[in-house]
Amino acid sequence: MPPSPIAIVAGVGPGTGAAVARRFAKAYPIALLARSPANYESLVSEINGSGGKAIGISTDVSSEESVKAAFDRIKKEYAGAGCAAAVFNASGPFSRKPLLEMGVEEFGKSWEVSCKGALIFSQAALPLLLQSTHTASTPSPHPPTLIFTGATASIKANAQMSSFAAGKFALRALSTSIAKEFGPQGVHVAHAVIDGVIDIPRTKEWLKDMPAEAKIGAEDIAESYWNLHTQSVRCFTNEIDIRPMLEKW
Repeated sequence: MPPSPIAIVAGVGPGTGAAVARRFAKAYPIALLARSPANYESLVSEINGSGGKAIGISTDVSSEESVKAAFDRIKKEYAGAGCAAAVFNASGPFSRKPLLEMGVEEFGKSWEVSCKGALIFSQAALPLLLQSTHTASTPSPHPPTLIFTGATASIKANAQMSSFAAGKFALRALSTSIAKEFGPQGVHVAHAVIDGVIDIPRTKEWLKDMPAEAKIGAEDIAESYWNLHTQSVRCFTNEIDIRPMLEKW
């Protein structure tokens, strides 16, 4: 029997990454990538303990060598399986700083992860996604999907947010280009504009008075990503906006 297709999530943390991993692990064996093992160890145990299959790999997505090593392990662990879904949820440093105080190296840190990292991840994931198209010998039950997590800064740059916005703008452009190249080959590529505060433990602490309807549920983002994944090849959504009902936009 051919191996089951897998899912890969890069940028696993206590919020969106963990929620996406839990959702996709209901359907596929999964690989979780994060720089710090503390971000995935308990989640790997949780998924494996509930009947799923998960591995975690310490990965610096901005490093070609690190990503290659991670994918080499994924291929070995999952015996050459194709990829049903790959989610790039990693994000560069969130720095708020006046432009005249911004160092050139500091400016590039967000781009290193948000865009360069997304390129490296895509180059590693796309061959596995192409293995799972409807024309492949072991196709995915849904069109193989590559999803990028963006932000408000993907389309709107605020003052003192030049570094973060530049990385996110670039990620959106990369996603569009990949979608136009690989969509005709059967790979669904989508960019998600996450416009608002995500309801995670960290934001609960510093936004205690914010009502629930003003925050985005991480599980709701995960469900939206799953819905993108299950779309037909006759209905590819290449970008979505996600925001809570009380968000001003």
